[in-house]
Amino acid sequence: VQLQASGGGYVHAGDSLELSCAASGNNGAMAWFRQVPGQEREFVAAFRWGMRRPYYAESVKGRFTISADNAKNTLYLQMNSLKPEDTAVYYCTARTYWSVIYYDRSQYANWGQGTQVTVSS
Repeated sequence: VQLQASGGGYVHAGDSLELSCAASGNNGAMAWFRQVPGQEREFVAAFRWGMRRPYYAESVKGRFTISADNAKNTLYLQMNSLKPEDTAVYYCTARTYWSVIYYDRSQYANWGQGTQVTVSS
């Protein structure tokens, strides 16, 4: 599986950004995680492809929207009302089948290269 993330950037608090992740192959689940230097990679959102159902971390619920385009085999993360604490490198990941512990990074073996999101106060 190859994953290519894009869309990061530098924005001000309250602004919006949309991340994209182009994927190869058939993936039953895709997700976004983020990581700040010196901290563990944390779950942001997941998408259960077959059921087209999203799942979110509490910290982003109501602000972020995960979606997918079947035709383009691409995952998106629309991020609104960004906060300085959202600053991180965002990674997309995928697995063939859905996992009930979709929020656990150990469930994913394939990762994109990451895209930096910086939110200034």
